[in-house]
Amino acid sequence: MQPDSIYYQIREPESTLTDFVESFWVLTNRSDKANNIVVLPDGRVDIMFSMSPTEPFHASLIGIESKAEQVVFQAHTTIFAASLKLPAIEFLFDAGIAALLDSARVLPEGFWNIQADDLLDFDSFCAKLNGQLSQVFSPVQHDPRKQKLFHLLYASNGALSVQELSDRACWSSRQINRYFNQYFGLSLKAYCNILRFRASLPQIKEGKFFPERDFADQPHFIREIKKFSGVSPKELSQNKNDRFIQFSLLGRK
Repeated sequence: MQPDSIYYQIREPESTLTDFVESFWVLTNRSDKANNIVVLPDGRVDIMFSMSPTEPFHASLIGIESKAEQVVFQAHTTIFAASLKLPAIEFLFDAGIAALLDSARVLPEGFWNIQADDLLDFDSFCAKLNGQLSQVFSPVQHDPRKQKLFHLLYASNGALSVQELSDRACWSSRQINRYFNQYFGLSLKAYCNILRFRASLPQIKEGKFFPERDFADQPHFIREIKKFSGVSPKELSQNKNDRFIQFSLLGRK
């Protein structure tokens, strides 16, 4: 994959949405060739709006990924997306997304009132979603236990133990795990491990192959990186052919 063949831009949502939306982003393959890429687990839930010469415009809901997935990024494909934090899920999808662990589903036509023409201008796309989602989430009443839990999760990048999260959120670990499995399809600990893996990517890109976060030791660190990426930290840092897409885009705006 040639670095200049991929266009990428990311935008933070309005401040009123930061409990629910991590970012808006656009990704385009400008080349005439398809790219074989690897998508790494990052703990996000994505709503993607995409179109290409071979597929009509459509929207997809992408569940949490627990392992690396090889994907073909077709030539001249454009994706506009909203990356959601987990608190958004209950309010957008009553039944949760447990069935979508490591998978996706196509959303109904007209979802969020986004049309193909909205994929022509990223600024307008972000403004439209900021307005619509502000209305969706403005009346939301937080469960204080969930609010505390998710704040701790994201602030610590998954480094806190399940017991510490349970104690500080005043919510039993059994109840938390029941909630996570019911709505998201995995345990709290499994989700923490994904967040911790994601937080390690910048240090690996800098060539630091030792644990800087809450890993027991270097062998534990290496095992976790291999578990989620399929390769060692050193191999990941080399990123041959820019195949690990999130790794390639680190630091790019």
